[in-house]
Amino acid sequence: MKNVMTILDPIIQEDCVNPLSFGDALRLYESPDIFTLGELANALREQLHGRNAYYNINRHINYTNYCVLRCKFCSFYRPYSKEKAELDDTYELSVPEMIARSKEAYDRGATEVHIVGGLHPKLSFDYYLEMCAGIRQACPHLHIKAFTAIEIIHFTRIAKPRLSIAEVLTKLQEAGLGSMPGGGAEIFDDRVHDEAFKNKVGEAEWFDVHRAAHELGIFTNATMLYGHVETPGERIKHLIKLREHQAESLRSRRAHFNCVIPLSFVPDGSALSHLPGPSGLDDLKTLAISRLVCTNIPHIKAFWIMQTPKLAQVSLNWGVDDIDGTVVYYDITKREGNGTTHQELTVDRLKRLIVEAGCAPVERDTLYRRVIREECNGIGLWGVNGEAWRVKYDVSPPESRRTSTLQIVALNAAN
Repeated sequence: MKNVMTILDPIIQEDCVNPLSFGDALRLYESPDIFTLGELANALREQLHGRNAYYNINRHINYTNYCVLRCKFCSFYRPYSKEKAELDDTYELSVPEMIARSKEAYDRGATEVHIVGGLHPKLSFDYYLEMCAGIRQACPHLHIKAFTAIEIIHFTRIAKPRLSIAEVLTKLQEAGLGSMPGGGAEIFDDRVHDEAFKNKVGEAEWFDVHRAAHELGIFTNATMLYGHVETPGERIKHLIKLREHQAESLRSRRAHFNCVIPLSFVPDGSALSHLPGPSGLDDLKTLAISRLVCTNIPHIKAFWIMQTPKLAQVSLNWGVDDIDGTVVYYDITKREGNGTTHQELTVDRLKRLIVEAGCAPVERDTLYRRVIREECNGIGLWGVNGEAWRVKYDVSPPESRRTSTLQIVALNAAN
């Protein structure tokens, strides 16, 4: 077997012109030399970003957990029913509730709202357009990163009259959509698709959406859900397909992938709960190999909710340059929330994790522009480097705030 240095030497040269082959990437998975793998993935990471490590102040909002799909790896979805059981945990948020949650985050200094949800069988396409337009009006500089490729395909089917992917994306973009997350990719393999998420649209449709988004100038992310029924070889093929799509977008489209986010499978509560999920060693190998395979995608993110904050911290020396943001609310998995949807890291803790890993914390916006902040007498201002505008926000401690935005909405509704 080739040693790790022999495999990786060609790709750590200047300009990263020699992408890692399938065979060599597979040998990296098989190698026990995890430390050299980490060092070399980190060499490529430093070639691209130095010792900078990125985070953002964001808020995740899941608008519904109703979903027509029945993916085996998912513990989030709930089947739709008009009759709610007494202890039912299903929900669908109204447009005013979505706007209120976004405004609350914006008023506290968030630069991004991340919106995804299940495929609700009854909500109309207008609901999503009104959501984006309402958030944009209430929060002019809050970046709306929303809707996976799977949701976009769903929107093409529920729109009346039916719309193409490009038409759906154009309408959402006009309403305020800024970019798209990378969810729904899972693993690009027919065998894995049929075993774990048979009713979900597959690889071709996922790429159709991201291709159309890039042609329209909408930047997107890309994900890979690993650690369930797939093999290391199937992971590598998935990453190579992302790399190939990125090469074409860089050549001929107005936008491209900003980031690859390998997502560690959390089996709890899913139909695959009998599986162990990936180990910490597997997490580090997958993050490092993602960096080494996807040389033309700028950023590799360890989503701390899926990999845990401690492993995300370690991964900053295994090729990762981003650990996501404050998040606050997350309902897809509940590994970090002690079984609740409140899953939050403060800015101070994010920065401490980064500094302890030997990196320099850099606050970014969704498009990886540097965010600049100033604070004085309980009032903050934030803006993006190179832009003239500034957003005022409240920096007072939570206990000193008399009434939250959500409380105001509730009071208005009651009256």
